[in-house]
Amino acid sequence: MTGMIPRRRAAGDGQGLIEDEESNSERSGSFKDRSDAGNIALLFFLYLLQGIPLGLTTAIPMIMQNRGVSYKQQAEFSFVFWPFSLKLLWAPIVDSWYSQRFGRRKTWLIPSQYLLGLFMWFLSLHVDQWLGEEHSEQHNVDGVPGETSKLEFEHPNVGILTFFFFCLNFLAATQDIAVDGWALTMLKRSNVGHASTCNSVGQTAGYFLGYVVFMALESPHFCNTYLRSEPSPLGIVTLSSFLYFWGIVFLVTTTLVGLAKKESIPRDTSDETIAMQNLGIRQTYRLLWDIICLPTIKTAILILLTCKVGYSAIDAVTSLKLVDAGIPKEELAMLVVPLVPLQIVMPLVISKYTAGPRPMDIYLKAVPYRLAFGLGAAFVVWITPTFVRNGTVPSYYYILLLGSFSFHQVTVNCMFVAVMAFFARVSDPAVGGTYMTLLNTLSNLGGNWPSTLALWMVDSLTWKTCELGNGTSLEGIDCSSQEEVTICEKSSGTCSTVMDGYYIEVFICSVLGLLWLYLCRPLINQLQSKELKAWKVSSNRRTR
Repeated sequence: MTGMIPRRRAAGDGQGLIEDEESNSERSGSFKDRSDAGNIALLFFLYLLQGIPLGLTTAIPMIMQNRGVSYKQQAEFSFVFWPFSLKLLWAPIVDSWYSQRFGRRKTWLIPSQYLLGLFMWFLSLHVDQWLGEEHSEQHNVDGVPGETSKLEFEHPNVGILTFFFFCLNFLAATQDIAVDGWALTMLKRSNVGHASTCNSVGQTAGYFLGYVVFMALESPHFCNTYLRSEPSPLGIVTLSSFLYFWGIVFLVTTTLVGLAKKESIPRDTSDETIAMQNLGIRQTYRLLWDIICLPTIKTAILILLTCKVGYSAIDAVTSLKLVDAGIPKEELAMLVVPLVPLQIVMPLVISKYTAGPRPMDIYLKAVPYRLAFGLGAAFVVWITPTFVRNGTVPSYYYILLLGSFSFHQVTVNCMFVAVMAFFARVSDPAVGGTYMTLLNTLSNLGGNWPSTLALWMVDSLTWKTCELGNGTSLEGIDCSSQEEVTICEKSSGTCSTVMDGYYIEVFICSVLGLLWLYLCRPLINQLQSKELKAWKVSSNRRTR
């Protein structure tokens, strides 16, 4: 790589070296003296930028669902969520190869953010076409222009949308690796604990802007109801204008960071730091393999890659089914807002129960409740069409939906806090963030592949018939493809769902979830009973 030199250091997800302080006053300082206020503000903003493409990626499936895409196409698009789960694969490269003159983290941060801005700008020029533009035609009567009627959306080009949004998330994940590492050298030791706060709050804020705020401002109904005095057929923003705005923001702010912000050189000379610096790319990947070969990790891999199968249909398909049933996508996005306090408070409440030697006990207790609330969510989806009248939804339905989401969120938070506490307890501190990031990667993959599979299988498990006006059905046509739907419509028929594959999936996943609990509970209890040395990588392996 031209202009770049290899550096020897282990890398997990961009963990950096903590900068030593120059004086006792710096060691005893805190954020109260505002010494790192500018750096913390910069970190918050960088993480906020990172959340924008994540939020937009969540919004796109909702938009596509209103434009007639199949669930197999939704499964295809779901691969755009994978880069953050796989970033460990290239994190050692980001951490070990850089331009010494330009800066260790800026070498990757600046190009990643420039490319993010350029991709957003390019998408803004074409995304309406790829999503399927809405056309209208004018009916002429005896050569005289008549009324204009709307036609259906063109079918979205899911393949090219998947490619570009995958690239956006890949670049955002690379930026995340660089920012995570830079945070630990940018802040003083006394303030380095604020890095995780900047991460969680900043990324959440960016996600909120890219998903909730965008969906609200893009919706004509929301804007006409709450923000306008005179109605308009369009929202205040469009996807193309939103992408264009943030593309410019990325380009401008990246230029400012590249010119104005200098990287400080870490001066940590501890034995552990020196050992970490002596690990290059090859040694880092070998270290990952050595961790994977531990007997305890092999068992953990089996558990982590299968633990979310029982909830995959609920997590991946439910929101799309609600959109199918007539719930406005912007209203679903707005339901995120009242859940934010719950997401903040619940970890604080749960953490006191997961601080001991057996944090996964809380996880195991939450599994049956999450499965039960999943069945409840499927019931809510089933009764939703009865609440939708002429495109309007009563307010008490949203209260019901919010209650269902809240109970589900409680179980999700219980399980998340428990598994994070378990990871923190068993991770070998001698190998830095690599161990923890590997476990997080496995956990994320355990959610990604079942969700993609669940989306892929919905159409295959759904039974449909083409019903004609005389009460009969068109034989040989099951509306399983767009071509058969077209044939049905040309025959003056309508595709009617006999059995929705979503409910079949929910049942199958719930059974698999109970089976997983029965089989994996003993394994989890066994792992919790292991001594910590069973999770450690021997020192001779680390230095090979």
